[in-house]
Amino acid sequence: MSMPRSTLSAADVAYRHVKDLILDDRLPGGSMVSEGEIAGQLALSRTPVREAFLRLEAEGWLRLYPKRGAVVVPIAAGEARAVVDARLLLEVHAVAALATADDRDRLRSALESSVAEQTAALDHGDVEAYSVQDTAFHLAIVAAGGNALLTGFSVTLCERQHRMVARSLWRDVERARGFVAGHARLAALIGAGDTAGFEDALRRHLQDAHLAERAADAASL
Repeated sequence: MSMPRSTLSAADVAYRHVKDLILDDRLPGGSMVSEGEIAGQLALSRTPVREAFLRLEAEGWLRLYPKRGAVVVPIAAGEARAVVDARLLLEVHAVAALATADDRDRLRSALESSVAEQTAALDHGDVEAYSVQDTAFHLAIVAAGGNALLTGFSVTLCERQHRMVARSLWRDVERARGFVAGHARLAALIGAGDTAGFEDALRRHLQDAHLAERAADAASL
């Protein structure tokens, strides 16, 4: 998910590194992390790490405690439902906004290419590459609606959902294959111009992702 380090400032490197740790559940909610710890991992001074922590706090990922470090903000009760509802609204709105069959066909083709990339990633056991394509798939749907503000909001929602389902994906590649099959169905429904069918299938797809995460949580107890 990260950009090449050479293209980023030191603060950006630290920001992306810590955010990836949070999104991939390598820094679970409630865990403590310090500026010195991250600076040591990245061979940076504490100043850019402090800037990164402040940015992550502003975005709601960290809670800072002076001279002690930062605590990763846990996933709030009800957040899963809120994310599903918001993503459903954005993606259905975008599909409904596709004015012509050509618009739908272009999006369907792009999504089918993403499905092929997802399948190839899982065939190679590369869950990280699959995750990148999963996010790109859903962002492409929202972007096709032509509203840049909604697309930006969708990035945040995809990040939050990624964090919630990360554990289930890393543990069960075959479950991820089921999500890819769901993506293929969504692409086909868009191509067919079946917005109602797309909405129903998307709702099931997003809910299934969160059911998988709850199962992963139960298995870890």
